[in-house]
Amino acid sequence: MNPVIELLNQHRSIRRFTDRKIPDDLLRDLLQAGQSAATSSHVQAYSVIHVKDPANRETIAGLAGGQDYIATCSDFLVFCADMKRPADAAERAGADATRGMTEQMLVASVDAALMAQNVVVAAESEGLGICYIGGLRNNPQAVSDLLHLPEHVYPVFGLCLGYPDQSPEVKPRLPVDAILKEDYYRDDQPHVATFDATMRDYYQARGSAQKDTTWSQNLTPLFEHKVRPHMRDFLVSRGFEMK
Repeated sequence: MNPVIELLNQHRSIRRFTDRKIPDDLLRDLLQAGQSAATSSHVQAYSVIHVKDPANRETIAGLAGGQDYIATCSDFLVFCADMKRPADAAERAGADATRGMTEQMLVASVDAALMAQNVVVAAESEGLGICYIGGLRNNPQAVSDLLHLPEHVYPVFGLCLGYPDQSPEVKPRLPVDAILKEDYYRDDQPHVATFDATMRDYYQARGSAQKDTTWSQNLTPLFEHKVRPHMRDFLVSRGFEMK
């Protein structure tokens, strides 16, 4: 196994960090590596807000559901889907730009995610730990107001970066045979049943927050209730009119 694949297979979410700060030059190198990710039609439809103000980080931690590591990590980044910059550029070049298309929202969201994952891999290769923060979407309007995000820009997720102060176990993933289909979509229930047993063993044996549950049981809250039903109206309010 080559070192890159080995690194990818060792990914863990880190939620406790030391006081050591990431050098500014290294952070910029990580972001530049992020920009090397694939981007649809070279649009580069993302912006990254480096939240340095401690008060703002405390506020975001609360808005994201009390995730205190947002305030304690070395650096906190907010990855934004940004269709303002490319649309403005096209208009300056003479286009009668159409804005707010659903496809534009998807392109910008995917671009932001691809860039962020490149940043994550680069960071972990330097011995850093990371934690994605999807909880920004609990209160996306308040986060947007705090960060002064303009129309056609929305916060997709945050990212904590820092030097780890913990070493949690690697969480198992579904077997490849569960997600890889040949030619056509096929049912994967037998693989899920096997994975449920794997996850029960993992949760009971891990070093902290032990529990007696399975992967399928952990999914039930996501489907028994409407999750973040405010997001559609929020995206429309940001100028993504779902046309």
